[in-house]
Amino acid sequence: MKKIMMIAAMMIAAVSANAQNEVGQITLQPKVGINISTVTNSDSKAKVGLAAGVEAEYGVAENFGVTLGLLYSMQGDKPKVGSGSEKLDYINIPIMAQYYVIPGLAIKAGIQPGFLVRAKQKYDYENGGIAIHTDGDIKDGCKKFDFSIPVGISYEYKSFVLDARYNIGLTKVYKDIDADAAELLGISNKTCRNSVFQITLGYKFAL
Repeated sequence: MKKIMMIAAMMIAAVSANAQNEVGQITLQPKVGINISTVTNSDSKAKVGLAAGVEAEYGVAENFGVTLGLLYSMQGDKPKVGSGSEKLDYINIPIMAQYYVIPGLAIKAGIQPGFLVRAKQKYDYENGGIAIHTDGDIKDGCKKFDFSIPVGISYEYKSFVLDARYNIGLTKVYKDIDADAAELLGISNKTCRNSVFQITLGYKFAL
């Protein structure tokens, strides 16, 4: 029985050593995954897009770290009626604190400034029996800066990190537009914010 307990203790110690940061250590994590995004208070449904980039972590304590990321994030939404999509691509910079509840398993939260790099809209739908097609750049009608609160959880196993987080948008997506245009697009532009669920897989290594 004592031998079994000793083996179990050694296994737990090995996992802890591999799955938690050393104090003062800096790690780098290239990562790629998907976004499931929408724009709140708009007549839309979720759109799937790419999320890819890199994240650095500094080990403040054995069970606490601070991360800084740079991610290319394809966001936007799809119309509930008709076909097409609205593509809103951002460069996001998540700055997060993460606490390791148990070896390898971390909960995290922080802030995320983002910068719009592309905004395109392509819709095909009918209005009063008339077929309507829109296709073009809408960047001039969108806010160039976005601010979100990311919260999430991650699990690390043998340097591979599976991360799931939800980005809560706090800033408006669109610039102010007149009431007729807002009604046509099915939006309330004062309350349209990004809402993004993100899942990524990364590989973590020490510098």
